[in-house]
Amino acid sequence: MTANVLCNLYDHLWAFVKKLWGVLNMRTFVTKFLHRVLLSDTLPRAMTTDTQTPRRMVVGLGNPGMQGTRHNMGMAVIGALASRLGTGDRWRGDQQVSGEVIVTQVEQTQVVLLRPRLLMNISGASVAKAVSKFGVRPEDVLLIHDDLDKPLGKVTFKHGGSARGHNGVRSCIDCLQTDVMLRLRVGIGRPKEKTPVERYVLGRFSSEEKKLLDSVLDRSVDLVLSQLSGMHITQSSTSPTGGDRTTQRRPKRQAEET
Repeated sequence: MTANVLCNLYDHLWAFVKKLWGVLNMRTFVTKFLHRVLLSDTLPRAMTTDTQTPRRMVVGLGNPGMQGTRHNMGMAVIGALASRLGTGDRWRGDQQVSGEVIVTQVEQTQVVLLRPRLLMNISGASVAKAVSKFGVRPEDVLLIHDDLDKPLGKVTFKHGGSARGHNGVRSCIDCLQTDVMLRLRVGIGRPKEKTPVERYVLGRFSSEEKKLLDSVLDRSVDLVLSQLSGMHITQSSTSPTGGDRTTQRRPKRQAEET
């Protein structure tokens, strides 16, 4: 291959990289802009309730109207959780938080269940509004979401840290301005062969995968309830990495679970 050909190839490759970088930066800019617009109104004031009662929030991340897709695993789990608690018919739309909400009790803990009505990439605005309205601390929020890096059937906790490429979690971190939230990562596996990731996560489960779903949902709900009731299940949790306010930079982030 001649030097001219190599130079031309390099020029085309560099132009492609710059174009791709521009697209990614634009997507980030648009997302952050939408966050600011959605949060520009005065956030709802915290409800006046018994301050002695512990309060937690559980959020099922997903895209509204896309039930049955891999990317909506978080919403599937929180739906199963509501049914287990006997509150599945109590979902109510709340315009103040741009989502659907159930307020219930698990033992001595008041629990707010939230299904954002915003798209996954900007769902953090709904979470931030709900945190403000119900007076829940970010460290008392549990995010439930799908995870490409884990096979279907694998469910683990992650304590704080980065979004690891998940746009819904990234949105929550941006809007809450902290990464301390506990996450329940529900594996969906990676696409086989050359299926684009976006098409894969927005697609529905195969007939073989559907055979595992009930047990995955049951196990996920068991783990959520164990957290809400204060039980510690080490075999299903990652090592705590600790959260961090995003405005504070650590010299070096501790290694996260792989």
